[in-house]
Amino acid sequence: MSDMNDEAAAPMSALKKKAPVKRKAAAKKKVAAKKAPAKKAAPKAKRKSASAAMSDAAVKAKTGRTWSQWFTLLDKAGAAKMTHKAIAELIAKRHKIPGWWAQMVTVGYERARGLRKVNETLSGFRTSVSRTLDAGVDAAFDAWDNAKTRAAFLKEAVNVSTRNPGKNLRFTWKVGRVEVRFVVKGPKKTQVTVDHEGLKSAADVGKVRAQWTAAMDKLGDKLKARLKKA
Repeated sequence: MSDMNDEAAAPMSALKKKAPVKRKAAAKKKVAAKKAPAKKAAPKAKRKSASAAMSDAAVKAKTGRTWSQWFTLLDKAGAAKMTHKAIAELIAKRHKIPGWWAQMVTVGYERARGLRKVNETLSGFRTSVSRTLDAGVDAAFDAWDNAKTRAAFLKEAVNVSTRNPGKNLRFTWKVGRVEVRFVVKGPKKTQVTVDHEGLKSAADVGKVRAQWTAAMDKLGDKLKARLKKA
């Protein structure tokens, strides 16, 4: 009987010994949790207006007001029924905002109020495609300026109306006008940007952008191949 009592008592004594160990472990976890540094919240992105790519902070720094403040002010002034020119003049003259910023705020307001669509300008819709190519500025400019080299990446024949070597050239298109700009990025690196303005609709923007993207990619491949041969 004594043996049976001893065996029955053994598990009970073991439990009593283990209990304090569990409590100590739980206490250690609580202390560790308190000492652990709290996770920092991810920084909030700068708030931007749905109608404009420029942040509230940038607009306020240059004009003294955020987007929402400008929208409220212009609504009270009846800008929703004004022409683009009238709104820009109101901002520039009454609120003493320089020309470029007055135009930028005007466009942002028109987009926010549904008076102007994204990519829409006074002369129609526009799009832009830019690439940094593996070529010096002279070679990149010549590729556009020379009819033979241009034909290697652009099927359409164009008549260049303005040419400033190493800087830009302009020509008319089937619809709208095109300007190609060149910026030196290194001895053998040139940023080339195609700006196409005067498009008739938002639908044209996507088509034309795809066309210029393909042309620029093809030009980049041609210049890269030429650089390897040199």
